[in-house]
Amino acid sequence: MTTSAAMLNTGNCSHENQTDKFIDSEFRYTLFPIFYGVVFILGLLANCYALYVLHYMRESKAMNEIRIYMTNLTVADLLFVSALPFWIGYYVNHGDWKYSDALCRITGTFFFINTYCSVLFLTVISINRYWAVTRPLVAASSDCWKRGAIVSAVIWVITLVASVKYLIDPGIQMDKIENKNISRCFEGYHYTDRSIRKAVAVTHFIIIGLFFLVFAMVIVCNILIARALLSQPISQPRASTGKRPGGTKRRALRMLCGVVGVFVICFLPHHVVQGPWTLSVLNLNDWSTETRQSFNDAHQITLMLMGINCLLDPLVYCFATTKFRKYIQGHFTKVKNNKHCSRNTLSTAMSLKSRHQSEL
Repeated sequence: MTTSAAMLNTGNCSHENQTDKFIDSEFRYTLFPIFYGVVFILGLLANCYALYVLHYMRESKAMNEIRIYMTNLTVADLLFVSALPFWIGYYVNHGDWKYSDALCRITGTFFFINTYCSVLFLTVISINRYWAVTRPLVAASSDCWKRGAIVSAVIWVITLVASVKYLIDPGIQMDKIENKNISRCFEGYHYTDRSIRKAVAVTHFIIIGLFFLVFAMVIVCNILIARALLSQPISQPRASTGKRPGGTKRRALRMLCGVVGVFVICFLPHHVVQGPWTLSVLNLNDWSTETRQSFNDAHQITLMLMGINCLLDPLVYCFATTKFRKYIQGHFTKVKNNKHCSRNTLSTAMSLKSRHQSEL
């Protein structure tokens, strides 16, 4: 029996060496620094401006609950954005983490928090809009601020508790390429014990299962919103303007498209690929090197798609609420008018100055 096992081991030696090798996607070291650099600049500007707008909308009582969700979602996006410079440095250094293990754990945790805070807050925004459409009296009569604060606190507690593992366990795994030690941040688990790899895989599959449960809830919720909206009678045109009132119906339909769009573009591809990618990268199956490479390449693309989330969330705010959109429109109109007035003032001043000089 021992001899047979030894012969089998000898026969599979080259295969094991191939499967033990870290499967990498070289294109990410060129693409990711550029992509995340753009996301960092645009995400920082968009989310800081979103916080500014949400701050000035605090006087609107009708906006209390959804404003709380949007504010918390923006904070989660800013956590992700704040970690991007370190991840850009990681990819510039060809997947070699040059910072401390603690910083690896913190930035990785920020990525996790952003992903699942976004998923949960977009879900409760969908539920909020569902109540606003189907049960407007119940939604308006309850204490919106208190409910929003409690739900937000619960989401943060759930996400932070789930992310504790990433803060406690070592984030850096050592890899060797041509006798050179490479520090992988939340990568390179293929060298660890099989029991550890199985535990990592189980954690990933639990997260995947919970995501699809929440995603199903979002789909059902938005189908019910669409059905309720489409079953409502078409409003008659106003006598004064001849236009039909838009109101909640059109706004909720826009929000429906926005939320489902963010899920489908940013989160769904990642969680579809995550399962087979986890099995392949942890060497828990007998797939060929080409198959494993394909899954790893697809996984890298889905990571980029998840990064777009912090840019799309402010667009969802515009879809979800008229007040948010109107404030932005009014603010940009005001800025444009101020620039126009400044140019007119400058032109008048120069004209008066030239006239004064000609008179002299």
